Amino acid sequence: MKKTWLLGFGFFSISLTWGLYNAFIPLILDNYVVKSAMLVGFLMTIDNYFGLFLQPIIGRKSDKTDTKIGKRMPFLLIGMPLAAIFCALIPLSTSFSLLILFMVLMNLSMSLYRSPTVSLMPDITVPSKRTQANGIINLMGGIGSIFAFTVGSKLYDQHIALPFLTSSVLTLMSLVILMMFIRERRDALEYITYTPQKQETVTHERVWGRAHILLRQAKKELSTYKQEWTLPTLFLLGAIYFWFFSYQGIEALFTLYGRKELNLTDTEASFSLAFFSLSFVAAAIPAGYLGHKYGKKSTIMFGVVGLIIVFSSISFVDSLLTLRILLLIGGIFWALININSYPFVIALGKESSIGTRTGIYYIASSLAALSSPPLMGLIVDLLGYSYLFYAASGGMIIALFFLFGVKDQSHKKRTTIHASM
Repeated sequence: MKKTWLLGFGFFSISLTWGLYNAFIPLILDNYVVKSAMLVGFLMTIDNYFGLFLQPIIGRKSDKTDTKIGKRMPFLLIGMPLAAIFCALIPLSTSFSLLILFMVLMNLSMSLYRSPTVSLMPDITVPSKRTQANGIINLMGGIGSIFAFTVGSKLYDQHIALPFLTSSVLTLMSLVILMMFIRERRDALEYITYTPQKQETVTHERVWGRAHILLRQAKKELSTYKQEWTLPTLFLLGAIYFWFFSYQGIEALFTLYGRKELNLTDTEASFSLAFFSLSFVAAAIPAGYLGHKYGKKSTIMFGVVGLIIVFSSISFVDSLLTLRILLLIGGIFWALININSYPFVIALGKESSIGTRTGIYYIASSLAALSSPPLMGLIVDLLGYSYLFYAASGGMIIALFFLFGVKDQSHKKRTTIHASM
């Protein structure tokens, strides 16, 4: 599992950047659009438009890529430096239009390497260890989030640009570590060189004839995705959508919730998120082992029920200490859900479809992240910030109903094998 820990530096940099982005960008945007939480929420979804439309394409493209440094690494080599540059430029913007431009460019750059980074984990990990490996890389991601909310908060107090500059430097350092120690051709369990199917030769120059061939090729490409949309997968993706709907809405608007509902300072609000991330990190690896032992579905369901209770309870809290205790508990339940969700999606498909399934996993999570902040913001605009966590609880309840339609076949097979022995 040594390579998994090294791969975790990729997730560390991603989570560090997103942690800073979600904690401080709403506060910066609120200086321009003071009266509308919905507009702030909408602007916070820029990254998710790229996640929805670009990441599945990038995931599929990385399955077909073959270079001297592998399938996924070229995307990291391009995306990470660009993301570091634009992240550093965000707090230096001198106008609203420049701020939005740098936000768009940073999110576009991150979309180039997020899906390939995730795909590297199953590439270099045997199937029976993927849940635990997912726990390790999410632990590293959680450490990045903790760094963002603790150290980032202190740096933010000194100068608004410092946390973003620090994130950029650490992103570049993480890339160096990945390039030094991860060798796809050496470390992948089964490095399969993509061989394109023999295409029909165009024997005439008619435009319609070329269009007909291109249409046929497009249908073949889409058929790959159609094969993955099985009924259990659809139910699971529905559940993923709604628990990410709850999580993403809270993440995008929490610092504003702290500022406007609980009268916290910006530092107190952002630092409070560290408690959620801290318990998430502590529970990440145990959550992976629990998913392996008791089944991913059962473990996830326990986490969903727990978060329903936690989110509902936060709605009645007006004490900073009580808030942080509940966030600490909530991070444990979120680990049970998040650590097991991606391996669950992969387990419902074939080994040859890892990149494709990574893409459709991000379709569900990106759709949630796309719709949740503006819808949660609309609820806040209409009813007030006190209803934010009620809405989050409702999303978790719907996710629970979707989970009932999914069967954890991999756990049943494993249990049968042990019983026969």
